Amino acid sequence: MRKQKITISVIGGSKITPKVKVLAESVGGMVAELGCVLVCGGLGGAMEAAAQGAQMAGGLTIGLLPGKNKIDANSYIDIALPTTIGYARNAMVACSADIIIALPGSFGTNSEICYGLVYKRPVIDLGRWNMKGMIPAKNVSEAKDKIKKIIKKLQDA
Repeated sequence: MRKQKITISVIGGSKITPKVKVLAESVGGMVAELGCVLVCGGLGGAMEAAAQGAQMAGGLTIGLLPGKNKIDANSYIDIALPTTIGYARNAMVACSADIIIALPGSFGTNSEICYGLVYKRPVIDLGRWNMKGMIPAKNVSEAKDKIKKIIKKLQDA
C-alpha cells in the first residue's frame, strides 16, 4: 500500500483568459479536495490560478521555479523550489507527478505533456490538446471521476 501523498501536476499557459483562470482555479480546488498535492511551475497564469484554487480548498502547493529565487513564486505557492534550470524544469514538473492535468497553454505546456507521455504518466486533457496517449475530459467533473480511478490504482499498487 502506498504511503506517499499523490502528486498532481497542473500545467497550462502563463498568459490565460478569464475563462481559463476559472477552469484552473476549479482544477486546483479539485486536486485539494482529492487530498492530493498540487505541483506546478510556480509562476503566473494557469499555475497561479490552480495554486490559488488549491489553497482556497485547503490543499498544499509546490512550485518548481525556473530560476534561483524563491521570491519569484506566486503568492499561492506553499513550497517554492528553485531549480536554476529554466524551461528544463518542465521535465521535473511532469515527472514529479503521479498524474498530470493539462489546461490550455503553449509550447511550455506542450513540452510538459510530451514529457508526461514519454514517462508514462496519465495526462488528463482539459485543454483540448487532442494528442495521442492523453486522457480526454470534457469538464472538471469528468476529469475528477477519471482521476479518482487512477488514484485508486496507484494506492492499491
